[in-house]
Amino acid sequence: MRISDCNNIMDFRRLARRNLPAPVFHYLDGGADDEWTLARNTSAFEDYELLPAQLSDVSSIDLKSTLFGEPVDWPVMISPTGASKLFHAAGEPAVARAADKFNMVYSLSTLGTTTIEDVAAIGTNPKMYQLYILKDRGMTADFVERSKAAGFKALCLTVDTPVPGNRERDAVYGFSSGKLRLRSVPSWLRHPGWLYRAVVKKDLEMVNLAASERPSEFKDQSLLDYFNDQLDRSLTWKDVEWLASRWDGPLVVKGVQTVADCRNAANAGATAVMLSNHGGRQLEASPAPVDCIAAVADALHDKLEIICDGGIRRGTHVVKALALGASACSIGRGYLYPLAAGGQAGVESGLGLLRTEIERTMALTGCSSVRNLNTSFVQERR
Repeated sequence: MRISDCNNIMDFRRLARRNLPAPVFHYLDGGADDEWTLARNTSAFEDYELLPAQLSDVSSIDLKSTLFGEPVDWPVMISPTGASKLFHAAGEPAVARAADKFNMVYSLSTLGTTTIEDVAAIGTNPKMYQLYILKDRGMTADFVERSKAAGFKALCLTVDTPVPGNRERDAVYGFSSGKLRLRSVPSWLRHPGWLYRAVVKKDLEMVNLAASERPSEFKDQSLLDYFNDQLDRSLTWKDVEWLASRWDGPLVVKGVQTVADCRNAANAGATAVMLSNHGGRQLEASPAPVDCIAAVADALHDKLEIICDGGIRRGTHVVKALALGASACSIGRGYLYPLAAGGQAGVESGLGLLRTEIERTMALTGCSSVRNLNTSFVQERR
């Protein structure tokens, strides 16, 4: 199977599984606990039906929109995900270049394997930097200043990670424990190129975190262990206000799902929210993001941009989310599978398929512009 044989995002998943060592693939693919939330993020879209408006002029389809005050060619953005070089040697720059070609927002994670400055230098599309408010506020402030100096358009605060989620696949395959599992040895050996990059080239370092000055007592920890120790369980909305005071642009809060939390985000200075459960990797049994859209849009559409983050695999998913009231959708695994399948070419192919699906769905729905999508085009399945 090659990239050219892929007809949808899940075809890229099959290629990704072939291309990656088993522990790495399952780190990408897995979720928390029994992975009910992971599955529900996508299956929840089945609970909504599209209502076509027939005999509408759909001779041209306009996907153009705005996000964070910037014009974009379509209302889909790249979600922040850690360590893209785990999945392909080209890493974050490959995805950023693909996003620039599609004039969409690209997001860089705190745990990325490419520097803030190097990503900022790629293309002219809007970019967002994602961070956590860490115990070391000085380190957090440094990330903010670097993002500001590099010209990032938006800042994104992830708030659903007071502790790491229980990702059992990582334990089963020995990905995060540092212990080699016998069941995984053949898979590692079948991917010598990956091992060379990881062990010899040491190409998988979380470089932005590594650039921070760690106190001497933490010098012997791995970067990931150090980061986990830096997660601050004492955070409140006052800390979001502190972050907003240091940032003079669009501020996104990621990981909220209720109207109350979204209202708190707006009151603390946020301009957008990402309705998200961290791809099903944190709190098991949390609702699917698509199920949160309508209530938040009804209460706060005039105060916040609303981004549906989680479970997007098809163009129909995007159209349903927008019709329910989302301003945009973001994709994580939806671009990471194509990245693992074929680097930048894989990402461009995956984005192209998704965009074509959206255009086709819009035409079949009888809506010629994403700006005209509304609840008249969608209903809950009876």
